Amino acid sequence: MFKTVLFPIDQSRESREAVETVAGVVKTYRSRLIILSVVETPEEPPTSAADREMTSVKAIAKLLAEAKALFSSQGIEAEIVEREGKPAFTICDVADELNAELIIMGCRGLGLTEEGAAESVTNRVINLSPCPVLIVP
Repeated sequence: MFKTVLFPIDQSRESREAVETVAGVVKTYRSRLIILSVVETPEEPPTSAADREMTSVKAIAKLLAEAKALFSSQGIEAEIVEREGKPAFTICDVADELNAELIIMGCRGLGLTEEGAAESVTNRVINLSPCPVLIVP
């Protein structure tokens, strides 16, 4: 049913919490797993340490390698993809490009308010995705 599953990750707690759900879906459907991280090119220099981490190529490479090893320890072979761009648009572009049949992602809950909805990566992915999106709260 879900031949290819795309799992966009960042360094958030929500991404880590979604791992169990991703593993369950991939094992159940014997899916191809693609782990994606998007390096966002900021319009202004990052001010916080967390923002600097998400624009560091070394940090992203380490994050992807750790995620791949985590799934490997569960007997799941994963492919990793790193892209640069705006996260929501890049996630949807990669899903389309790789013919993903499902995107699974964690949610920070920022889009639950009217003000946050327009800025939420999760909300944008839901609205732009070429395939179903499973959100893990």
